[in-house]
Amino acid sequence: MTFFEPDSVVPQADSTADVNQRARVLAHGHQAMSELPQAILHLGSIFARNGSELALVGGPVRDAFLDRPIHDFDFTTSALPDETIRLLNTWADAVWDVGKKFGTIGAVKDGLKVEVTTYRSEKYDPTSRKPEVHYGDSLEGDLTRRDFTVNAMAVRLPSLELVDPCRGLDDLIAGVLRTPAAATQSFSDDPLRIMRAARFAAQLSFDVTEEVLTAMEDLAERLTIVSAERVQAELVQLITAAQPRRGIELLVYTGVADIVLPEVAALRNLVDEHGRHKDVYEHTLTVLDQAIALETGDDGPVPRPDFLLRFAALMHDVGKPATRKFERNGTVSFHNHDVVGARLTAKRMKALRFDKQSVKDVSRLVELHLRFHGYGEQVWTDSAVRRYVTDAGELYERLNRLTRADSTTQNKRKARWLQAAMDDLEQRVTVLKEKEEVDAIRPEIDGREIMDILHLRPGPEVGKARAFMLNLRIEEGVLGKEEAERRLRQWWSEQG
Repeated sequence: MTFFEPDSVVPQADSTADVNQRARVLAHGHQAMSELPQAILHLGSIFARNGSELALVGGPVRDAFLDRPIHDFDFTTSALPDETIRLLNTWADAVWDVGKKFGTIGAVKDGLKVEVTTYRSEKYDPTSRKPEVHYGDSLEGDLTRRDFTVNAMAVRLPSLELVDPCRGLDDLIAGVLRTPAAATQSFSDDPLRIMRAARFAAQLSFDVTEEVLTAMEDLAERLTIVSAERVQAELVQLITAAQPRRGIELLVYTGVADIVLPEVAALRNLVDEHGRHKDVYEHTLTVLDQAIALETGDDGPVPRPDFLLRFAALMHDVGKPATRKFERNGTVSFHNHDVVGARLTAKRMKALRFDKQSVKDVSRLVELHLRFHGYGEQVWTDSAVRRYVTDAGELYERLNRLTRADSTTQNKRKARWLQAAMDDLEQRVTVLKEKEEVDAIRPEIDGREIMDILHLRPGPEVGKARAFMLNLRIEEGVLGKEEAERRLRQWWSEQG
């Protein structure tokens, strides 16, 4: 079988460069379609023999042309859900119908998961982004209801014919996001598409059209009817995309960030035309870029993409607007912006319904992002190094990367000095780890031993004693059980 474009979707190219670019994109599509699993082509044949249409649609088709891996196999069909279930049962190892009320049926065969959705034609209630689902009667009609033209392409199976009624291939080649219908209508119907525009800009490195940009600005408030969980899901995909800066800049420029990330939007207000401090908004975006560059491969301590590190980089200075103070000497200070920023970060993440551990980890990184400052200006004791590692806990590797990324000075000498100081701290931690297992600091006498030694029952006194022993371990290192017990008894007697 040969993948092909119908004449109706082949435009006249403007230049040789356009012809070459189109040829490259089509070659990627041809290659990807030629490598489709045989099980997928077999499924297309099953539907065709039944007199039903089946087409690979949306993201998989887009990614095929972009030479990106295809992770999801999404299909659309003329068959109604009950008929889809019957046909899938002749092909799949398992079939599920949890999305049946929306026309979507899922199945798996030999580990290959697919979703098949009946052609749809939807009508939206202005007070909700949930559509009233009506089944459509054509593939072209189904495609025109989708979010962006680059996602409104399909490949019929088993013939492998490209169907592109909205000229999505042209937009893909041009690297732009455009809506099949009027952008204002599209975003009014489903406001989450506003977030998806920013997300795809970050994932695909595409620009949005002027019409999309204007609609994002005009309809940003419509996002308030979207559930926090849905907004969060789009935000996570944006932050972990290849170019999150593009998505963030789009959210801020259009005012969408005022709704979903107002703390980041507020950083624009810290631009100082008098040069008393750096542009905090631009600094933040640079820190984000630099943090991403410090992520590791899959076998490293911070595998790419790491949402916790990236979001902490984005939020690390959000406490500055509330703490800015103009000093008498003409400078500007932001005292305690780390603590205030951690609180604001936790509040925003809770509002977006992030899980408790993610809230705790990101806000902790924001709180600790200044901890390194001062190292090198004065010699840290071993106890100070131990406390740094203990306070960072499992976030140690991310904290070090956030600290390095936070250096955006244009003074090359200062930048080298800061990086050298960080290198020195990491080396000291490595040495202490080899000597004392610093990455797992625990009191030399545990809670049960404390109760035996001091004749205590479980209660607050045991917690206080354990805290004392932990602090002793951090401050003085390994003392040995005998000396540790002596110090515990001495401390206890001093408590009266």
